[in-house]
Amino acid sequence: MKIVLQNLTKKFPNRNKKNRSEIIAVNDFTFEVPDGSLVGLLGPSGCGKSTTLNLICGLEKPSSGKIFFGEEDVTNLPPENRGVGMVFQNYALYPHLTVEQNILFPLQNLKGKEKLSKQEMQKRVQEAARLVQIEELMERRPGELSGGQQQRVAIARALVKMPRVLLLDEPLSNLDARLRLQTREEIRKIQRATGITTIFVTHDQEEAMSISDQIVVMKDGVIQQIGRPQEVYDHPDNLFVAKFLGTPPVNVFDGTVRSGVLYIGDDPVCPAPGIPDQEVTAGIRPEGFLLQEDGPFHCRLVGVEVMGRDISIVCTNSAARTGQIRAIVGASHAAGVTMPSGSDIRFSVKPEKAAIFSRESEERF
Repeated sequence: MKIVLQNLTKKFPNRNKKNRSEIIAVNDFTFEVPDGSLVGLLGPSGCGKSTTLNLICGLEKPSSGKIFFGEEDVTNLPPENRGVGMVFQNYALYPHLTVEQNILFPLQNLKGKEKLSKQEMQKRVQEAARLVQIEELMERRPGELSGGQQQRVAIARALVKMPRVLLLDEPLSNLDARLRLQTREEIRKIQRATGITTIFVTHDQEEAMSISDQIVVMKDGVIQQIGRPQEVYDHPDNLFVAKFLGTPPVNVFDGTVRSGVLYIGDDPVCPAPGIPDQEVTAGIRPEGFLLQEDGPFHCRLVGVEVMGRDISIVCTNSAARTGQIRAIVGASHAAGVTMPSGSDIRFSVKPEKAAIFSRESEERF
């Protein structure tokens, strides 16, 4: 099911008595979710991503704009008639019901033409349980399950209605790191198996990038960039997107373009073809540094952090916007970093891992 959002805007009244101007949670949001895809809505807390999800499912009414499921305008359609399955952050399972009863519950409330026989309901419950691999847990109650198991029950309950659209609102934020990794892989597997158009809301950029066909990066209710995860990571449209995506984060410097070359301080770091001479902001990904004895980029060594297959070289540079910068290099280079803290260390920079932004607008050249 294709989802089309046209100029979607949501305003809330301001409860500040001194400032009665409305709060714009979602601002002129226009986007098309392709049929059968998994799209991640990504951004910091308060950026409007959960509000967008609530507008799609009908829990909130838009101040303006339209929502289409396929060719059908569902803007004013009640939530129960939209064919949407919703999975919340807190699971929202009924504690007094068994797993089987929790999954069955949405089917028991179907009426009219949609009402199913007991046999049909039982078949659907078993299929949903098998899909999320919880067949052996059907007689347990939510209190007897782990966080990951509860999450799978919530997903099964959303899928049992065979929804046209599946909406996931930060479904992994209550899980520990290992379980998050396992559960997000399962969500992707389930989405591919069912082919249901899915929108996944998260503030965790690694989570969004790992399972999404496309990501939508938001800030203050406004779309900043849309694209495939790797494309957005490698080619951010602005400094906000560059800083939001990536762990460790992008290193940000005050720089200057002179004669088609990016300078950080007095060091000619990499080519900057086509950019007029001016002061700029430069972003270099941690993996964009290459240790090189005669490299053009000088830094002051702080220390080395061993991370297994990689090492993180922590250093400083007077032009860096942050106190320290990090360079990620392969562990095989660890032996080469033997100088004491405070020593001069030199790098060359991979041009494809450097981005140059306007100092004023913060848009990428």
